[in-house]
Amino acid sequence: MSKIHVTTTVNGDPVEFLADPRETLLDCLRDHLGLTGSKEGCGTGDCGACSVTLDDRLVCSCLVLGVEAEGRRVDTIEGMADADGLHPLQRKFIEHAALQCGFCTPGLLVAAKALLVQNPDPTEEEVRYGLAGNLCRCTGYDKIVRAVMDAAAEMRQEAA
Repeated sequence: MSKIHVTTTVNGDPVEFLADPRETLLDCLRDHLGLTGSKEGCGTGDCGACSVTLDDRLVCSCLVLGVEAEGRRVDTIEGMADADGLHPLQRKFIEHAALQCGFCTPGLLVAAKALLVQNPDPTEEEVRYGLAGNLCRCTGYDKIVRAVMDAAAEMRQEAA
């Protein structure tokens, strides 16, 4: 089967790669672009470890074909921090000890950022609902929810 040339934007940078038509976006990100922050936990879209945004929409990259990224914008955990340092969500995850083994953390951070873009002032219930597609087997969710709520408050204050 012949490869398909894909031109897309990943974390703000234009990129090109050749993808097998059946290859997932997750595999393309990891294998062709060296972006290994997104993890494959289940391969069925149930765990959220591979969460990225595609044109600002949260998706499980294990369920999206790499060729579907053609002409679109993909944002991964690698694009979350900037030249000024860690994103507030990343800092708050550290401050609240909202991670242990770290396998789920990139997906949770991407999902939390997508939530806060859509809803900068979420209730605890909205945070829990917004992160429901992301599974964590070792931390539990209370510290994660607290970190997201704290980051949301800080981001609102900075925006004011």
